[in-house]
Order: sequence, then structure tokens, then C-alpha cells
Amino acid sequence: MFIAYAVLGVLLALALGASAVLTFARNEAITASMGKVGVPDSWFPWLASLKAAGALGLLGGLGVPVIGAAAAVGVVLYFIGAVVTHVRAKDYEIAPPAVLALLAAAAFVLRMLSA
Repeated sequence: MFIAYAVLGVLLALALGASAVLTFARNEAITASMGKVGVPDSWFPWLASLKAAGALGLLGGLGVPVIGAAAAVGVVLYFIGAVVTHVRAKDYEIAPPAVLALLAAAAFVLRMLSA
């Protein structure tokens, strides 16, 4: 199970890290999507920091199981919040955050099974 967590955790961390960098850089695709659902510009650095922390936590979970589990839970909660935000804004393009939430949930289960 550890190898499965390692692969999923690293891939998810890469996706979160890239998203964090793009959010910090105010990439048009990211900021337009967030702006479309009503996320204020002042939240971008905070949300990017949460994504970066999730990425680092998933990578840290390779060595310390409790950090990986906590990071996976945080990432699940982050993307559940994203899904809720999209639905409340009547924007039903929820596949990306929903898939990322499910992948983070799978990472949590795999990290717990391999501890």
C-alpha cells in the first residue's frame, strides 16, 4: 500500500504545487475560474498557501504517516469547499475539484493502510 500512496501522494502534490504556483502568479485561467465563482482576489494568496501546504504535507507523509494523513484530510476538505463554492455560484463545472477531493481521500486511505 505504501507504493500506491507514494505514487498518488507525489502526483497529487505535483498538481497542488503547480496550482499553488499558478495561483500565486495570478495565472489568468486560475484566477478567472476562481473569480467566476465569487472568490475575492484577497483570498488568492491564502488559498494558494493552503494548496502548497497540502502538497508539502503529502510529500512529508512519505516519511511521517500522520503528516500525510493530516495533509490528505486537509486537501479533501479544501476541495469539498471548492465544490460547495461552485455549486453555490450555480457553476456546475465541479469535476476537477471533485476528482481531486476523491484522489485526496484515496491518498488518506492508502496512507492509513500503509502505516
